[in-house]
Amino acid sequence: MLTLLKIRNLALVDELVWELGPGLIGVTGETGAGKSVIVGALKLVLGERADKSLIRTGEESCSVEAVFELGDAREINAILEDGGLAPCDDTQLIVRRIIGQSANRQFVNDSPVTLNLLKRLGEHLVDLHGPHDHQSLLSAERQLAMLDAYAGADKAHAAYRECHRAWRAKTTGLDELRHAENASEQEIELLRHQIREIEAARLRPDDEQDLEDRWRRASNASRLVESAAAAASALAGEQGVLTRLADVQRLVRELEKLDPSIREQTASLETAVLELRDLEGNLTEYAEQLDINPAEAAALEERVNLLESLKRKYGPSLADVLARRESAAARLDTIENRGEKLEFLEKELAACRAALDAAGKNLTTLRKKAAPKLAKEISSQLRDLGFKQSSFEAPLRALTDPGPQGFEAVEFQFGPNPGEPLLPLRQIASSGEISRVMLAVKTALAEQDDTPLMVFDEIDANVGGEVARAVGRKMAALGTRHQVVAITHFPQVAATASLHFVVEKEVIHGRTRSRLFPVSGETRIQELVRMLGGGGEQARAMAAALLNAAD
Repeated sequence: MLTLLKIRNLALVDELVWELGPGLIGVTGETGAGKSVIVGALKLVLGERADKSLIRTGEESCSVEAVFELGDAREINAILEDGGLAPCDDTQLIVRRIIGQSANRQFVNDSPVTLNLLKRLGEHLVDLHGPHDHQSLLSAERQLAMLDAYAGADKAHAAYRECHRAWRAKTTGLDELRHAENASEQEIELLRHQIREIEAARLRPDDEQDLEDRWRRASNASRLVESAAAAASALAGEQGVLTRLADVQRLVRELEKLDPSIREQTASLETAVLELRDLEGNLTEYAEQLDINPAEAAALEERVNLLESLKRKYGPSLADVLARRESAAARLDTIENRGEKLEFLEKELAACRAALDAAGKNLTTLRKKAAPKLAKEISSQLRDLGFKQSSFEAPLRALTDPGPQGFEAVEFQFGPNPGEPLLPLRQIASSGEISRVMLAVKTALAEQDDTPLMVFDEIDANVGGEVARAVGRKMAALGTRHQVVAITHFPQVAATASLHFVVEKEVIHGRTRSRLFPVSGETRIQELVRMLGGGGEQARAMAAALLNAAD
């Protein structure tokens, strides 16, 4: 659950530290007091894009920090590791966003992360719903996922997807092979020519550098001999370095006779002379071994030119040339032996399709069994939320071809009034109606939904009286399995919360700020009286009655 939310310099909030507990948490306050800042802060934690207009006037940056306690960190750690981050050492996850005048930054457990990674984490941490936040509920793909969750079909769905991937791969391979039947004689001859040309070169990529080195030596043999001989002569000639060093040796020996202590400083001379003599010998031997063979140089040059020509055609490297030979041989083999290959692939495809059919039928059976039960459960929840004579169905529609999610699709349909046709949820215009439908669906799927935190931002708008009380009861029921934050204007909803917080505006030193504080006992009754519209003892008695009924 979310245990701590810190907000600094965000809109009207200068500094807020909010400690949360489990169950249903109610957040109330007058319109414009700053309740939306709470939702805005959570959206930043979920990876929503932000700009500097959120920064409190006069400040350079704003920040939001959220601390989550994770009951099971496996999915979160998988996302972290996929993003190159270390997994959580314990079950605590800290998310921090900083919005600056020139740049924005985000961190998870003090490590910088991308906004995309933050969004992926957010999908597993918080389910946020406002009056217009129902896109996931309206998605047919998401509805199918909800049905599968209710049906306990996760393993069956995974098995089907694996079979579907294998079937699609075999189908693609067979299609490509069938197209090979249209290969022209010109293409076949070109493939054969490419294979012959590359094979005739007897390529070995590891020999390329050695070949170039040998060709370079052969083509420059005369210059190499000349340079080596000149260097050896400069060392050992009449005026060479070694001849002059002999004079230096005689002078040094005289110094050593007169002052033996200098030997430590002159010892390196003998070493230098020996090394230079070895160098002269090596250069002389190198020059003698160089064989100026014009025929060999020409052959090496011809070989180098051949390799360069092949690399221009099929390269840019010899490895690419060899890869081209393999691909051409595979293509030619496919064309020339397509009959056998077609027969083999058709058998494999038939086996894949049989496996797909079995997995699909198993998944369909689970869905057909669960769909009416889910519809009945949601209908029951809807009646509690004021739709006394409504209808809800989850009809399955068979697909023409097997899809990646199964043999059928589903689209939830809802009819709020008797005698009227059921319509897909996406065609429901009233935000109040779709909000309550969403709450009914969430309640029906409470056991299957593993999102730890649910946030409802004034989804009880446009309802009142007993319906508002029913909304509160449903949220409280969800609070037994999830942490739920309900931002509401209705005392019937607020009274059902296990924890109640109030957002209030105040002016200090000429600056407006929002603050959030917990209420209980008498102060909570006073807040409910305010939400009821004020009044005397009657309103107070009603507020107390709401709390007693919730208890």
